[in-house]
Amino acid sequence: MKLSLNETQALVQKTARDYANRVLILQAASIDRDERIPGEVLRGLAELGLMAVNVAPALGGGGAGAVSYALAMQEIARGCASTAVTMAVTNMVGEVIAAFGSEEQRERCCTRLASGEWAAGAFALSEPGAGSDPGGMQTTARRDGDDWVLDGSKQWITNATFAGVFVVWARTAPRETHPGARGISCFLVEGGTAGLKIGRAEDKMGIRGSNTSALELDGCRVPGSALLGQANAGFKIAMMALDGGRIGISAQAIGIARAALEESVSYAKDRHQFGHAIADFQAIQWKLANMKTELDASHLLCLRAAWLKEEGRVFSREAAMAKLFASESANRVCREAVQIHGGYGYTREFAAERHMRDVRVTMIYEGTSEIQRVVIGRSVLS
Repeated sequence: MKLSLNETQALVQKTARDYANRVLILQAASIDRDERIPGEVLRGLAELGLMAVNVAPALGGGGAGAVSYALAMQEIARGCASTAVTMAVTNMVGEVIAAFGSEEQRERCCTRLASGEWAAGAFALSEPGAGSDPGGMQTTARRDGDDWVLDGSKQWITNATFAGVFVVWARTAPRETHPGARGISCFLVEGGTAGLKIGRAEDKMGIRGSNTSALELDGCRVPGSALLGQANAGFKIAMMALDGGRIGISAQAIGIARAALEESVSYAKDRHQFGHAIADFQAIQWKLANMKTELDASHLLCLRAAWLKEEGRVFSREAAMAKLFASESANRVCREAVQIHGGYGYTREFAAERHMRDVRVTMIYEGTSEIQRVVIGRSVLS
């Protein structure tokens, strides 16, 4: 793995950084307060090619690779964590369809996600009773003539209220013959399909600008062509998507923590106590040193996983390691940022408070820290 960026990677990083500086940083507080990402912000991402960074150019994407995507995610998350989540899920949906979809599915869905014709994509795997254990899934899909009919509930669905397409998992074979995660299939359900009902938006601690809602599938009828991949083979698709998604979440955590560090450095230089800038005190310097060291270590773990994916090599363990370390270290960085800001860090006047709320979820979604340790531990023992 080369530590220097190639021309494409550097360009994607710069494009995302410029957009974050020019648009996102200025709107992040209002996005959090209003609990809504303006449509023009998402269209801006699509126009810059950031909604399909690693999707082939023939399908409207940038074809820039997994490393470029990780770099872009870091920059967008540094600007606005809520916007980064919408971007992450849309990229993940596009990659899944590009990898497993038919020619018609790829042409219809990937191009619309990449162009911004569809504002976003949604990933509908989790259920009220099936989070870390997809084998507990209760949503079903049954054949009815040439169609499939889906029934069940989904929970924690990012982008649900405005997604153009949902990737939905459902059980298509009985547990008696296909126990656990076997017998699960994957479907593409377009937004607005009859029988697809969007629940209320969750009132979350952080990433409040990112829409998260429940789904109800009540006799939701889709054509036979909506099946993504092979019947009863959907678990493989979910695991592939989650492995790549964990690289994105590690990058998101790094971006949030980087913003917290930058603001802490600025505050420490400006804030004076006992006749000195608090940056002059060793206690503050040591905090900043630890924050920077953990950030750089996270960055390297993230890029290693992304590089392995880009090379077509096995990367599940490395993605789990990057996600685990980056999310937990980013939480430490953001807590220290609040501490450096003192009482001001506990108010919404300063962004440190928002970063601490936003970063907390990175230890939960795309697999909790506990699940990452299971993945890593099993790999070490194999």
